[in-house]
Amino acid sequence: MILIAGPYASGTDGDPALMAQNLKRLETAAWPLFRAGHVPMIGEWVALPVLESAGATGPTDPLAAEVMYPTAERLLQRCDAVLRLPGESRGADQDVAIAESRGLPVYYALEDVPGVVAPGSSEAAAPHS
Repeated sequence: MILIAGPYASGTDGDPALMAQNLKRLETAAWPLFRAGHVPMIGEWVALPVLESAGATGPTDPLAAEVMYPTAERLLQRCDAVLRLPGESRGADQDVAIAESRGLPVYYALEDVPGVVAPGSSEAAAPHS
């Protein structure tokens, strides 16, 4: 399992539309990782439903501090590596620091992850039916 880390709330001023755009950007790495035989994971995929079930109003709710970063930290106990996507993010930097302290590989480009085919190549096409 590879944790995809990058900006989510950073630079959004709490704007839900901008956070959704950031999440979509993180999610673009999911298919290439999956196709290469990895299980992609994004902390928000877990943290956001946890927040909702706790009655929080969203990722800017005060409860988020108790859920967002701790979720990523717990996930990193199960992950084999981190893919750190570009952009300023204290949370993603924290994910990298935790991964490095545990001796996990940290990749800074999708193409550096074992088995991933560079986007745009003929092998990176959509799945076969």
